[in-house]
Amino acid sequence: MEILIWAFIFIVSVAILVKGADWVLDGAKNIGLSLGMPPFVVGVLIVGFGTSAPELVSSVAGVLKGAIEIPAANAIGSNITNILLVLGIAALLARGKLAVTKNIVDLELPILAFATLLFFGVAYDGVITTIESLFLLVGAIIYLAYTFIHKDKSEIISEDESKSRPRLSAKDILLLVIGMVFLVFGAKYLIDAVIALSGMIGISVGIITILAVAIGTSLPELLVSAKAAMQGNAEVAVGNIFGSNIFNIFLVVGVPGMLGTLVLDAPTLAIGLPVLLAVTFFFIISGLSQRIHTWEGAFYLLAYTLFTFKLLGIV
Repeated sequence: MEILIWAFIFIVSVAILVKGADWVLDGAKNIGLSLGMPPFVVGVLIVGFGTSAPELVSSVAGVLKGAIEIPAANAIGSNITNILLVLGIAALLARGKLAVTKNIVDLELPILAFATLLFFGVAYDGVITTIESLFLLVGAIIYLAYTFIHKDKSEIISEDESKSRPRLSAKDILLLVIGMVFLVFGAKYLIDAVIALSGMIGISVGIITILAVAIGTSLPELLVSAKAAMQGNAEVAVGNIFGSNIFNIFLVVGVPGMLGTLVLDAPTLAIGLPVLLAVTFFFIISGLSQRIHTWEGAFYLLAYTLFTFKLLGIV
């Protein structure tokens, strides 16, 4: 009975965490525009951060609870889920029409490659020190600077959208505050549930984080990419994954890593990290070809199934 209670707490906590991130994103974006922030700045900083907020807050909560293996497992699991599950579903829904624009190839692709290789370099020994986490945060600054310099500033949020909320709204402030409260409480009880379930079912915290937590916190990316794919908006469907994965590596590990040394547990180090490197490489190859075909989507979903079975020891 106790395991069912903690499973219920886990599910509710994920829902609260994701909804809180959604409200924080909406409130912060509208407040930023109403205060006169440039639309592009709002798009890169607030929207980019918002998609990784569930992973970031839950990782910080994990470290504060003493579960120092959670941040790396969270980032690795979320990135693998974004590529294999989210992109796989989007590619199938798009029915071969999931194109990758030249702008994404020129800007996001090299940064994702750099971020993944940097993360592999700091994590391959199973320990991520505070200094190494600082390197990841510097990488985030480089990414933002590179984006500001090179990206077409009309792409993130249009000027028309920036004029749609010219006044500061009490509703936006309330959304931001309630969303932050949801993030804090959702993350707290999510980590409590992960730790409790890990002890009850005999599965490591890392495995639960890579699979269950990663799927839950990747729901915003899944919904955005799936909807964009069905509407034929390939740039949003694919670009959403690129940006989220970059922020996951730099911030979801970098920020909690400033609180102390992080570790990768055995399954994360032996299975998660190599799979992350491999699937990111295939994702980059797909990006270079500027089209993700239906068969590639099916391959990604099959690979995710095998990855899950391998983590659980089924194969």
